[in-house]
Amino acid sequence: MNRIVLNETSYHGKGAVAQVAEEIKARGFKKAFVCSDPDLIKFGVTDKVTSVLENSSIDYELYSDIKPNPTIENVQSGVQAFKDSKADCIVAVGGGSSMDTAKAIGIIIANPEFEDVRSLEGVAPTKNPSIPIIAVPTTAGTAAEVTINYVITDVEKKRKFVCVDVHDIPVVAIVDPELMSSMPKGLTASTGMDALTHAIEGYITKGAWEMTDMFHLKAIEIISKSLRGAVENTPEGREGMALGQYIAGMGFSNVGLGIVHSMAHALGAVYDTPHGVANAILLPTVMAYNADATGEKYREIARAMGVQGVDDMTQEEYRKAAVDAVKQLSADVGIPADLKDIVKEEDIDFLADSAVADACAPGNPKDASKEDIIALYRSLM
Repeated sequence: MNRIVLNETSYHGKGAVAQVAEEIKARGFKKAFVCSDPDLIKFGVTDKVTSVLENSSIDYELYSDIKPNPTIENVQSGVQAFKDSKADCIVAVGGGSSMDTAKAIGIIIANPEFEDVRSLEGVAPTKNPSIPIIAVPTTAGTAAEVTINYVITDVEKKRKFVCVDVHDIPVVAIVDPELMSSMPKGLTASTGMDALTHAIEGYITKGAWEMTDMFHLKAIEIISKSLRGAVENTPEGREGMALGQYIAGMGFSNVGLGIVHSMAHALGAVYDTPHGVANAILLPTVMAYNADATGEKYREIARAMGVQGVDDMTQEEYRKAAVDAVKQLSADVGIPADLKDIVKEEDIDFLADSAVADACAPGNPKDASKEDIIALYRSLM
């Protein structure tokens, strides 16, 4: 049996942000708890959403104690702030950090027996749906607005942990590319490569099946066509990435990921490495490692990325072509090629332990040992 979990409603395209107020009114909510990170507030991006609330006379409270890799403490302070606010819904504005924080807050408010944030790791047996979340992404990468996953950093233990819960998916996703137009080039590139990683890992994961394959291949195609333009801030590039990353989320949320993500989570926890950058550096190397467990799928990845003549290639040739296409896209948008400036030799053992224990690792198309993970890290140093 296979399962698909998606938003109740999603809106796509320029001007979609106006639907925030319409959905709040239609659902009878009285006050919104707006989760957004300090930089988005500073640069006026959050205002594009809160002004919609103000113009519709909707009461709200703004919460911004959110770090790029949200911590247990961010969630705990958010839970208390939500209780104090007397709000009845959450509007999450931002990238994965804002939405992951909002999901954890919403789940704990609805399931107070899980107030110990660490208890949410993995597939926690929550009973109640989260406080209703309306998710408004400002980056084209994480697809957190359509996934049942969120990631929290345990600063004390220097690790990230993944939470997977059907109860945390936002009821509404509002994907407006105009809200993404202020992203700087570096962030656009890293979040875009995160989206590509979602699509490729989701396509080759052990849980993949026909419906998610459809999502992932289309996402790979759209992202490959759109990311370079998005980095240059073209309207077509922004629109393509907004859609492509969402479609990738429709797939991977339901079938899982692999060791690119488990290894990237370890880097983020230890070095605070931007998640998309870590994924982008790791992806080609891990693809090469996984190739012999993917059947003919790399041919379709290469085709979706625009490689010509794949039907005339040998299996070895189209597998290499798929990896090379990913490397080229990553280089074209300015992602570093290795981990030399990130990883320290003395940390590798701990990084590998964290990656093996990560919730994404079991989805990898072939089982990776700690020794395999260590070798992969070292190959990029």
